[in-house]
Amino acid sequence: MLIRREIEVQGIVQGVGFRPFVYRLAGDCGLAGLVANTSAGVSIEVEGRPEAVANFLQRLPVEAPPLAQITRFAVRELAARESRGFEIHPSRAQEPARALISPDIATCPDCLRELFDPHDRRYLYPFINCTNCGPRFTIIQDIPYDRPRTSMAPFTMCPACQREYDAPRDRRFHAQPNACWTCGPSLQLWTSRGDPIATSDPIAEAARHLVAGAIVAVKGLGGFHLAVDAAKEEAVARLRQRKRRVEKPFAVMVASAEIAGQFCECESDSLALLESPRRPIVLLPKRLPHPLAEAVAPGHRDLGIFVAYTPLHHLLFAAGSFSALVMTSGNLSEEPIAIANREAVERLGALADYFLVHDREILRRCDDSVVRITSGRLRQLRRSRGYVPVPIFLNEDLPPVLAVGGELKNTVCLAQGRQAFLSQHIGDLENPEAFRFFEEAAAHLERVLEITPQIVACDLHPDYFSTRWAWRQKRMECIPVQHHHAHIAACMAENQLEGRVLGIALDGTGYGTDGHIWGGELLAADYAGFERLAHLEEVRMPGGSAAIHEPWRMAVSYLAAHFGRAFLDFPIPFVREIDPPQTNVLLQMIERGVNSPLTSSCGRLFDAVAALAGLRHRVNYEAQAAIELEMALPQGNDDLAYPFPVFQQATHWVMGTRDLFAGIVRDLQDGSPIAVISQRFHNGLVQAFVRAALLARQRTGMDRVCLSGGSFQNTALLTRFEACLTGHGFRVFFHSQVPAGDGGLSLGQALVAAHQWRRGSR
Repeated sequence: MLIRREIEVQGIVQGVGFRPFVYRLAGDCGLAGLVANTSAGVSIEVEGRPEAVANFLQRLPVEAPPLAQITRFAVRELAARESRGFEIHPSRAQEPARALISPDIATCPDCLRELFDPHDRRYLYPFINCTNCGPRFTIIQDIPYDRPRTSMAPFTMCPACQREYDAPRDRRFHAQPNACWTCGPSLQLWTSRGDPIATSDPIAEAARHLVAGAIVAVKGLGGFHLAVDAAKEEAVARLRQRKRRVEKPFAVMVASAEIAGQFCECESDSLALLESPRRPIVLLPKRLPHPLAEAVAPGHRDLGIFVAYTPLHHLLFAAGSFSALVMTSGNLSEEPIAIANREAVERLGALADYFLVHDREILRRCDDSVVRITSGRLRQLRRSRGYVPVPIFLNEDLPPVLAVGGELKNTVCLAQGRQAFLSQHIGDLENPEAFRFFEEAAAHLERVLEITPQIVACDLHPDYFSTRWAWRQKRMECIPVQHHHAHIAACMAENQLEGRVLGIALDGTGYGTDGHIWGGELLAADYAGFERLAHLEEVRMPGGSAAIHEPWRMAVSYLAAHFGRAFLDFPIPFVREIDPPQTNVLLQMIERGVNSPLTSSCGRLFDAVAALAGLRHRVNYEAQAAIELEMALPQGNDDLAYPFPVFQQATHWVMGTRDLFAGIVRDLQDGSPIAVISQRFHNGLVQAFVRAALLARQRTGMDRVCLSGGSFQNTALLTRFEACLTGHGFRVFFHSQVPAGDGGLSLGQALVAAHQWRRGSR
């Protein structure tokens, strides 16, 4: 007796070798039938003896390709047709799009072996790939994922590549980017003006220039990198000067995880992450001494390091005598990464000495992802290449909603049903190029996912570019979401939490419901709403956004708030260093409330402490003062802490900061080192919030705490919070799938807006 079954498979099942796997598995089981890509995923029909069909159904989810991720597996009975053979049918696109697009994946070991095999026909071919690796998201125009819908469409496969593509048992069976020296993309080396350089080996020539200290713009998967030899101090300094990146650390690429171990302390989980197909930049402690230029990551304990992930990268390392390359985004600071050849020459011609380009179009900008391991878990700092567009899986169905994030580190999120799709890292929307990228990313998600949002969620701040854009979208209902509520909701969503939780949201800037700038908050929240239970004591933020770039302003504000102008007589270095006329103007602004909004920001508190301790009066990149205060921490930890009294104010609690600054002033007068001040501050801050959480638990009975906001990218702060809260019996939740900072904000916005829309539509 023959039976026939239809299997609908959804998830990441296109572009990962799933159809050839199904073809081979059906053959092994002796089944007839068909398999086809659809807009929903993959559709399979199998026919044969009942035991053979049962064997197929049991093995399919277990033996699926390593890059596949099955999210739905539905089987239904069909009438037997006495079919013969198993066929791969043309793709079908009539259903609504539910297929998940695979992220870009690093070159697999099989392709690497072929790349360096002199007897292989793809020997040294810089675009070698197969169904298990290579470009996906950055070359896709639309789905189903077939070659005509990718940037490989202009390249007609030669007979040899076509035979591989058509052979079900070949590793390149239906590998859409399949190509070789005869039929695929090719490389050129250009001058800084975009003129081609006559050379038979562009990679070897580019490597020779890198060895000589030149800056080479290299076209990768999701955009251009600016590359220099990471051991050459002068070359790295020149790149800093040209890129206008004064002190912010550069990422470093190496050929293998083994070489990364020469520069960084790599434990087993970090090594596994470095070698994973996603190939993110991993923040790891530096080894001392190391041979890299000090200008790579000045003043930092950690190094952002990642392993070569394209054939071109591997060939560059093989051709050069360098052990590590600075590989930083091909842009001026805060601009989006360049992706097109001529665009790169126009934007980067003054930065790069040479351009290593190719003729395969990049359709989607996609920066490198940045992660770290904390308390044994992956923590996302920037979620992009390798992770996007894998969705966040939810435990409830959402209406179609587009969330547009905040102003800085922007991402957008398109959600429907039980899946939320975050875009790649977009950046700071104050830059016009970034804002165009923002519009492009939102439109692309809508198109490839075939989701038409009914709701657009935005930040409560009325002047954010993303907020203004959202209010202009007349086809959708606009729902503004408070910044820190969105942070806590994002943490809840990725941990699949329901009901109310306590949320500690710590960051630099978030527009509050009272019009003040929040950022040191304890909330009681669910997806539909929140209550502000406690916050850091508010002070003036003199000059508004100018205080973000000049932390000394916040130090003056806190000192003036607690000691009046008497602080000008304190015998401490900070008072001696500040300029009297500037300080007087600042004090008048504070006293009169002119351009000095009130803030409870944890980020601004970090700035004030860093400036007062003598670390930094002005910053060259976001959160620099806070990062340097973390870097000043001693390796060990003790219980020394500055006092932060928690007192009742109306319906909520306030964590006072007067005793904190009195303690810092005393320590400065006594000549205490910065390490002591940093440790006492970190510990005091944690203890204050834990005391507030204990009070909140007494009032509400809640013991689940979500930690979110950019300040929790401070590893020392996060680990102290987790340990202290857990020690007091709280269940603590944090981020792993999306960044704790504003890169994860859009996920929380989507959840909150969907719940508020439902509540309002009843």
